[in-house]
Amino acid sequence: MGWFTRTKEGITTSTEEKKETPEGLWYKCTSCDEIITSEDHENNLWVCPKCNYHEKIGSEEYFALLFDDHKYTEIGADLIAGDPLQFEDTKKYTDRLAKTRAESGLNDALRAAEGKLDKHYVVIACMDFRFIGGSMGSVVGERIAMAADQALKRKCPLVVISKSGGARMMEAGFSLMQMAKTSAKLTLLAKKKLPYISILTDPTTGGVTASFAMLGDLNIAEPKALIAFAGPRVVKETIGRDLPEGFQTSEFVLEHGFLDKIVERKDLKGFLAKTFTMFRG
Repeated sequence: MGWFTRTKEGITTSTEEKKETPEGLWYKCTSCDEIITSEDHENNLWVCPKCNYHEKIGSEEYFALLFDDHKYTEIGADLIAGDPLQFEDTKKYTDRLAKTRAESGLNDALRAAEGKLDKHYVVIACMDFRFIGGSMGSVVGERIAMAADQALKRKCPLVVISKSGGARMMEAGFSLMQMAKTSAKLTLLAKKKLPYISILTDPTTGGVTASFAMLGDLNIAEPKALIAFAGPRVVKETIGRDLPEGFQTSEFVLEHGFLDKIVERKDLKGFLAKTFTMFRG
């Protein structure tokens, strides 16, 4: 027997009349489960106000955050990846590229642009995790090389924001070649005494960590970012023992001397501006 009965008939609500909450209105923190509006989350630069977790964001968001008045000129925007190995796993590489381009609106996993940051001319290259896990392929390496060349031409700093699962297996050796290629370009900047600032965000792993991400004159990171070559599960299985608390987080890496500083997203533009002034002085 039910606890309640209706006193009137015909007061049911049809499915069509029910009000549904619009998708994307709320954000649930992936770290602490705090729920806030998506608008408040965006206004807080996609950082959780409760636990300070820095959610993954892409190149468009970083460019808007760092370039003055959101004004910048892209470098190498028309480059797209080929398929020199005619690679196929669960699907053809060409099909995977086409699908990812359509879904993400990106041509590849890194965009490069030049403009002014707090009135300092700068070239910024930023990775996008939405494009095949931010994997490093030939286009990523070429755009970093072009960004370095533009910094040399402008005699200005280069900033690279890393967010990557590592090398792109679909390009095999062509992907691994980008480690040497980008490192060589950064050497040219060093010879001209032009600053290179590397910013490591969550996650920065694999061949990206093993090359340009760790070669900065300053290596800085966002809080609680995963920074590693191999992931913690692989490391644990390899060495056969439990890992220390916070292993491979920004804080752990800083404590062990592989980072120079952890900078929160809200402070990033001001920190870079001061850094550029320091190098110029």
